[in-house]
Amino acid sequence: MDLAHQLFAQLQELPQVEVIALGGSRASGLHDARSDYDVYLYCTAPIDEEARRALLARYCTVMEIGNHYWEYEDNCTFRDGVDLDLLHRDLDGFAADVRRVVEGHEASLGYTTCMWHNLRTCKVVFDRHSRLEALQRRFDVPYPDALRDAIIHANMPLLHGALPAYDAQIHKAASRGDLVSVNHRVAAFLASYFDVLFAINGMTHPGEKRQLGIAERDCRVLPEDFRSSFDTLFASMFTDTAKLDSTIAQLARNLSRCVEQIAL
Repeated sequence: MDLAHQLFAQLQELPQVEVIALGGSRASGLHDARSDYDVYLYCTAPIDEEARRALLARYCTVMEIGNHYWEYEDNCTFRDGVDLDLLHRDLDGFAADVRRVVEGHEASLGYTTCMWHNLRTCKVVFDRHSRLEALQRRFDVPYPDALRDAIIHANMPLLHGALPAYDAQIHKAASRGDLVSVNHRVAAFLASYFDVLFAINGMTHPGEKRQLGIAERDCRVLPEDFRSSFDTLFASMFTDTAKLDSTIAQLARNLSRCVEQIAL
């Protein structure tokens, strides 16, 4: 039994632990021996940090316990050099977040369906009362048209058209040579862009990694000049304001044409 599964066996003995689930490449099967472990630990009550430290010290050489940079998590390295991110979650809160999106059709500015994707694609290691598996069945539904439309209506105006739209903000930042602001606004543009692209294809959002490749592989509706537009964007965004403006406009225009292909 490898170190990770030895740890899982110990975690299962804690009464607070309701579910242990794997995410990322370890869940998809696309991992290698050096791939990180993304582990979701759903608990009914907090586990004392010192108790976690003592347990993790059996298997890990490096530990940061109780980080709050994104979610509440323990970031560690196993004795064999493989990294571990142990995320602590409340199952009721997680279910409510997914419900607001899938059944309530609440859109965000980018990454709207990431938690739904996480639920659908995670690998259940331990489920004391089969609650996570029940949630997977509940939310194993076709992509709601109302959710798709909500994502489009929330995000498309910020690509182009609204007064605070990202394209205008990018132009202003590039014109004054504010490269940090260019980077920030392009990132926001792309967050909304991919939220819309995955929505019109009825795909849950896979997160920030490998979005271009996933879109090329899985999207049935793909904007014209998709890859070449991104190649031009990344080659010009800090060096050529005119090219940056035209490429951002092309990305927004071609995505808008894809939106027009579906019935709203």
